[in-house]
Amino acid sequence: MDQPTAEGQHLTGADLQLIQRILPHRYPFLLVDKVRNVEGTTRAQGVKNVTANEQFFQGHFPSEPVMPGVLIIEAMAQTSGVMIGLGLNMLDQGALIYFMGIDNCRFRRKVVPGDQLLMDVETLRGRPGGKVWKLKGTATVDGEVAAEAEFTAMIVLPGA
Repeated sequence: MDQPTAEGQHLTGADLQLIQRILPHRYPFLLVDKVRNVEGTTRAQGVKNVTANEQFFQGHFPSEPVMPGVLIIEAMAQTSGVMIGLGLNMLDQGALIYFMGIDNCRFRRKVVPGDQLLMDVETLRGRPGGKVWKLKGTATVDGEVAAEAEFTAMIVLPGA
């Protein structure tokens, strides 16, 4: 993946190590493995490789494992957080990101172990220096829409 540059150029992708320098989430709640195709704070694509080892599959459901829909939405939100973090060069700043609302949410397809979940996110409203962002996400598996939603988030930096 891209490495940070001394000139402060925006990165176009993030591997797991870079994601962890932006998001406070850790296992078992870090739900994005890679972020790619980042276009500043406008759009990006996250990747989640869904495996049978995911902790939530122990109870949802043991005889027919299905990724909970709320975690798919969370994965889209985490992808958005990485996109904004990269776009605004927020590495190692300890930012916290809080959900404020979820709108127009629809689940269309099950996500199961072995699937690769792609999360395409785009900014509907937000600006550098602004705390509140409105975003739209679509999660797909093999080209089929699994979930879609609009969500609002607040970004808070330490001491702010």
